[in-house]
Amino acid sequence: MSTPYVRLDKNDAAVLLVDHQAGLLSLVRDIEPDKFKNNVLALADLAKYFRLPTILTTSFEDGPNGPLVPELKETFPEAPYIARPGQINAWDNADFVQAVKATGKKQLIIAGVVTEVCVAFPALSAMEEGYEVFVVTDASGTFNDVTRHSAWDRMSAAGAQLMTWFGVACELHRDWRNDIEGLGALFSNHIPDYRNLITSYNTLKASK
Repeated sequence: MSTPYVRLDKNDAAVLLVDHQAGLLSLVRDIEPDKFKNNVLALADLAKYFRLPTILTTSFEDGPNGPLVPELKETFPEAPYIARPGQINAWDNADFVQAVKATGKKQLIIAGVVTEVCVAFPALSAMEEGYEVFVVTDASGTFNDVTRHSAWDRMSAAGAQLMTWFGVACELHRDWRNDIEGLGALFSNHIPDYRNLITSYNTLKASK
């Protein structure tokens, strides 16, 4: 049975960045480390660009999981920051759930480390409470392809939509006439090949 197309709406979406912690990042093996970090920061930048409510959370950061990636805190200095004392599923933390509900949004864009736990558990919990969930696959990482696909299958079977950060940005933007330079700069900062495209565009524009 096919699922109806549900679009991301920048007026009804919030971003949940779950457990992008220094220790946990060392476990990510299904995406190259530098590419993964770039994807996470690209997601953060698009959340800021579209002014999406963003929630940061960590798990047991005093232990081996380590502190939050500093760039995320720098990007969202005023965002809710939920340092969970021990709950593995972020949705088991009342402060986190309250922060999500306080956004008033029904669409949740989720990414985290590791995919089958820190992403899948809150994604499944949120869908059970009626939220529409969009998982950013390339800003979520785990041990290997087996665990990644197990997580993807479990979440998509429950109704989550699997997307990349680039797809999320384009679906939120809807129409290039809304803004070329701003989104083009964001893409150029995170996709080297896209910088060539924007350079070409800017050159042609300047020559007219």
